[in-house]
Amino acid sequence: MITWLIIVQFSVSRSSPSLLDHITRDADMNIELLARRRRGIFLNQNKEKCWIDSSGRNCFMLFPRSLQIAWEEDTRYWTWLSIIEPSASDDVEIEVPELVKVCYLGVSGIIDISKLSPGIKYEVVFLVMFREDSYGWEAPVDVCLVHPDGQRLIQKTNLQNMPKAQWIEIHVGDFQTSQQPGDQGKEVSFIMSEHGGHWKSGLVIEGAIIRPKK
Repeated sequence: MITWLIIVQFSVSRSSPSLLDHITRDADMNIELLARRRRGIFLNQNKEKCWIDSSGRNCFMLFPRSLQIAWEEDTRYWTWLSIIEPSASDDVEIEVPELVKVCYLGVSGIIDISKLSPGIKYEVVFLVMFREDSYGWEAPVDVCLVHPDGQRLIQKTNLQNMPKAQWIEIHVGDFQTSQQPGDQGKEVSFIMSEHGGHWKSGLVIEGAIIRPKK
């Protein structure tokens, strides 16, 4: 069952890839994630990516610049780095945040479900990585999926013993699109948060994936 940052202040220039190199170069990436990274097209000034799965269903990834992250522009708490995101047509540099230290964690996003395939059960996952020196994740993290009708599905996920230096998925929740296409104006939002006062560090966020449930 899925269960769920002393301030050290330093400044790093944004879009500097060097600090992330040692984290990502040997990071494990499963076959499905590799396939996703090598296809699709970029949207919204490279803040999103869309692709079609093997069954012809729409899938999306929202990169961090299309998410809402508490204190994201305060260099005491987050450092923005650059990584290369490949696609079918070209490789694109995207910005990803690395957590310096926070006690109030809040990451959220929204997907317009009219962009998705009708009559399909979808799932939302955050794609993240923990540095080897990450700490402060003893308290469970709340993950919440908010349906178009306002229904909130919340669960706690324990991240303390997650693998380090490899990309992992944090499952947020599932939802069903209607059989008829054209759900204009209807949105699903998703949230990852922990406000218990625990100082946390070492989290890298690549984005959120919205894909059909297997």
